[in-house]
Amino acid sequence: MNKIPSPRRDLDILDGYHSPQLDVSVRLNTNESPFPLPVTFTEELEFEIKNLELNRYPNRSASELCLAIAERELLKENEVFVANGSNEVIQSICLAFGGPERSALIFEPTYAMHSQIAKITGTRVVDGFRDAEFKVDTNVALELIEKEKPEIVFLCSPNNPTGNSESPELINSILSELNSTGGLLVLDEAYKEFSETSFEPTVREESNLAFVRTFSKVWSLAGIRLGYLLAPEWCVNMVKTVSLPYHLDSVKQRVGILALKHKEAMKRTVDVTKEERKKVFDALISLPIKVWPSEANFLLFKPESIDAYKLWQELIEEGILIRDCSSWEGLEGCLRVTIGSENENDIFLDAVRKILK
Repeated sequence: MNKIPSPRRDLDILDGYHSPQLDVSVRLNTNESPFPLPVTFTEELEFEIKNLELNRYPNRSASELCLAIAERELLKENEVFVANGSNEVIQSICLAFGGPERSALIFEPTYAMHSQIAKITGTRVVDGFRDAEFKVDTNVALELIEKEKPEIVFLCSPNNPTGNSESPELINSILSELNSTGGLLVLDEAYKEFSETSFEPTVREESNLAFVRTFSKVWSLAGIRLGYLLAPEWCVNMVKTVSLPYHLDSVKQRVGILALKHKEAMKRTVDVTKEERKKVFDALISLPIKVWPSEANFLLFKPESIDAYKLWQELIEEGILIRDCSSWEGLEGCLRVTIGSENENDIFLDAVRKILK
């Protein structure tokens, strides 16, 4: 019998990132946009693809897309890096600034891929923890940074899966400390457009602050896998050194450029989502359910009269899939629901009422 190759020993402790994909009529578990792209977008993309030279390699630097993003963000083209979803951006950051004998600080509960990708790249993960309302204590954060001196600090704002935004005081305090220690603060803003927070930090060449964004949510492009980094030029250059050549295909680049031209459609999506978020929040808190305020396109909640996993299972029987967080550390008994279309939200709420009754 042949002896098969053995994987890295440190991979034995890792579990892959899994979000169930079940054949149900209402999927509210992955924070996707429920709204399709405008018909005009599809027509424009069809024309663009017909004129692409798919026998040729794509623009290696994705310069046209980077420039379009830079113009929208009031930055320079060389302060933008684009990749196959925000997860590849995070991976590139860990490859450039993490690795063996280096560490990344996260604050649980938060987006699982920050720690997952860090571990995959051989970066030691330092776990900080949030309080009962899922806020990060500034003093605790600074003590951890002083003790561990992490090369990377990940903050998710609004935080997934809790929905709360990080305070300006926390961000400024951490950034000030990292500017002294040489660490990089990565602000993951996948849900930024849904937030009411007016705090707008920006990219500065002398600052150790970088932003991760995505086209998956408000741009309705989860199926395309397109994300980007906004960071000082020195940071972008380092990330580019670890990215594969021609890593972003020609179709994806054209999709991103076209999407940015549909700003009004994106704004309508955000406005409707915020309205529906309030409706779902108000409906859930009228039931025996604890609901946390959210500035994202989802709500974290904890049923008080039924076991969370049982509610999750019974919702599946009703043809509705939400995210089961009930076994996660710090989120015991909690579930998360994505804000869907008006009809999807109504179906979800009717089902919850029926089950609780």
